[in-house]
Amino acid sequence: MNSPTLDNEKHTLVAFLARFPRLVVLTGAGISIDSGIPAYRDAAGQWRTTNPIQHRDFIASASARRRYWARSWYGWPRIRDAQPNTAHRALAALEAAGHVNLLITQNVDGLHQRAGSRAVVDLHGRLDTVHCLTCDHRLARQQVQTALGTDNVFPELPLQSPRPDGDMDVDVKLVASLILPRCKHCGGDLKPDVVFFGGNVPRPRVERCLQALQEADALLVVGSSLKVFSGFRFCREASRLGLPITIVNPGATRGDELATHLLRCAAGPLLTAAAASLGKASTPDVLLD
Repeated sequence: MNSPTLDNEKHTLVAFLARFPRLVVLTGAGISIDSGIPAYRDAAGQWRTTNPIQHRDFIASASARRRYWARSWYGWPRIRDAQPNTAHRALAALEAAGHVNLLITQNVDGLHQRAGSRAVVDLHGRLDTVHCLTCDHRLARQQVQTALGTDNVFPELPLQSPRPDGDMDVDVKLVASLILPRCKHCGGDLKPDVVFFGGNVPRPRVERCLQALQEADALLVVGSSLKVFSGFRFCREASRLGLPITIVNPGATRGDELATHLLRCAAGPLLTAAAASLGKASTPDVLLD
């Protein structure tokens, strides 16, 4: 198979955007790789590291919660300090130009909003917010970081490769002795406001996304292997509705057989070139740099 060329795929994407102006966009972890946040899976769809924490384990086990918060204390700053990349900014420019009705992201990093996108559904929640499992009080993740640092001693770790969702390998002794963060209102356990693997996406979010597909001309998927059903369902629904589907992803995806176009170039250069070619963005040029 010949390698994809940016110029050819740009023309394909521009024609798609011009023909189908009311888009629903679905993004996955691949779009944030250039921001220093790795994907869970490689190009073949295989796990890069050990499986992430499961919802049922976090809810049922204090030791699982200690493990999560110990690892997250080290990894959170990487997510907090990450910056939107060219792919995020190009999608924001396309929205400003009227091409994106709704952006559904499977990511929890908040980078689409920071890039300027407004019509966003955070399908799996946001890592920068925490809630109490007992009274549902909400607070900023950075407040939990401060509390963890006050109540615990975190030794410096050896240099590690980044992992998804701010996860880092830590010593089991630290995990066992960790003082868990607690809700200041009721003393309950705290959980990041995200849908862990094995958890359920809140129904209102799903319904908003399905309604957007009903009103859309087409679906654009960027940076997702679509291995997780919570995102793949929207490809299936778009196909059922007879909507064209374009997938921008360097590796094979679960939705390839449903797609009208498969574009394998890197998302950043491809989306930036397509947005610039359309010449309709009403946002400052910096969005397309």
